[in-house]
Amino acid sequence: MKKIAACAVLAVVTALFGIKTNAQPLPQELRPTVPAATLSGQAKMTVWGFDVYQATLWVAPGFAQSRYEQSRFALELSYLRDFKGADIARRSIAEMRRQAPLTAAQEADWESQMRALFPDVKAGDQITGVHQPGTGAVFWSNGRVLGEVRDPAFAKQFFGIWLSPQTSEPQLRRALLAQAQAQSPAGTAP
Repeated sequence: MKKIAACAVLAVVTALFGIKTNAQPLPQELRPTVPAATLSGQAKMTVWGFDVYQATLWVAPGFAQSRYEQSRFALELSYLRDFKGADIARRSIAEMRRQAPLTAAQEADWESQMRALFPDVKAGDQITGVHQPGTGAVFWSNGRVLGEVRDPAFAKQFFGIWLSPQTSEPQLRRALLAQAQAQSPAGTAP
């Protein structure tokens, strides 16, 4: 009975948030870095009525949302508006502060690294971050490697923007983690 209820809830969430099924293939460029990953969820980020991006989360087998910083995964943002790379970096730092306090040195270093990595985007462009547990994050744009930030603390707080319980967008988080939650081992907390 619980399984039927869980499937019904998943069907409603899928209908509400436009989540695609695991049948969607992993993008070609991610296959070497996140082998065997499956689609966990998708959601559109909207701010003040303006569509900002479509977020897609791909997770490797064994992904546990309560320990996302210990898992390999890819988060793809398909932009629906134009943005300057510097603005993306600045907003990322503001959202990272929600996860845990940042030192002035971390803030300056991480924002500088993101400004160097993140290009200006136009509607239709994608930036994808691949979480590498214990190492940091590698970033891609439209299928080409941008570079990496080799700092596990950065990676935890950066991806926490979307995956941490402290996110400013809990509804988006639930949609991204919908399939991962359905596949998590029993007893794994959200």
